[in-house]
Amino acid sequence: MTPQLHLSILASGSAGNACVVEGPQGSILVDCGISRKQLMLRAKEIGCDLDRVRAVLLTHEHTDHTAGLSVFANRFDGPIMATAGTSAARPWMRELAFELVDDVDDFEVAGIRVRTFPTSHDVADPMGLRFDVAGADGSDDDRDALGYCTDTGQLGDRAMELLHGCRILALESNHDVRMLREGPYPGYLKARVGGDTGHLSNDQAAEALPSLVTQDTETIVAMHLSEKNNTPSTCIRTLAAALGAEQANSTFTEARTPDGHLTVVPASQTIPMAIY
Repeated sequence: MTPQLHLSILASGSAGNACVVEGPQGSILVDCGISRKQLMLRAKEIGCDLDRVRAVLLTHEHTDHTAGLSVFANRFDGPIMATAGTSAARPWMRELAFELVDDVDDFEVAGIRVRTFPTSHDVADPMGLRFDVAGADGSDDDRDALGYCTDTGQLGDRAMELLHGCRILALESNHDVRMLREGPYPGYLKARVGGDTGHLSNDQAAEALPSLVTQDTETIVAMHLSEKNNTPSTCIRTLAAALGAEQANSTFTEARTPDGHLTVVPASQTIPMAIY
């Protein structure tokens, strides 16, 4: 598989989320939960050209995914895409001109095929995403694929289908079950985070990975790590164990399979990263 898609993670976590999926003909901004200033600064830091963004896709309406949207939209001419439930979930969002998509949909943006799937979160109508493009020679036999799924308490059948076999898989690994149980959150919040409409735990992500990873998978990015109920090393240890991957640095914040083909890394709330 020839890499055609790149993922620039500008922020991932409860304080803000924003990623850019870059393809040969243009890019898609997924969520806009940080300020435009921070978006620009972090994109510049890792060489991500926001002028190539052709559309914005919102996974859901929570503030950590939409806080910077209104300002960004003032200087953006492309479509802002979301489900009907998401677009109507906040009074201020109803003032924006959304292009509506379904949580089970198939469409194209800037030469990138986008397929959506429903996620399980306590919001109006959330979705996860699969992106793919034809190979460098235009062939469907060499398609490059990227899967993106955060803010869900469980993975449904369509999610498992569309996240399968992606070269880059950005999958939520929000909390360690023990840390959540023994941590500072009040009981109602622990129940919410750990419930079926909350967030995937390290264990849940690890359990899913063997069914999602194929010989085409090169990078797994653990997304939306909790600052209170997880650590990067705790997360990566758990995911690595499910894949037979081994510690790749002194802090166990990166792991690789023995053949070096697959790498597992955590996304950061504040430090941008690019996956090629």
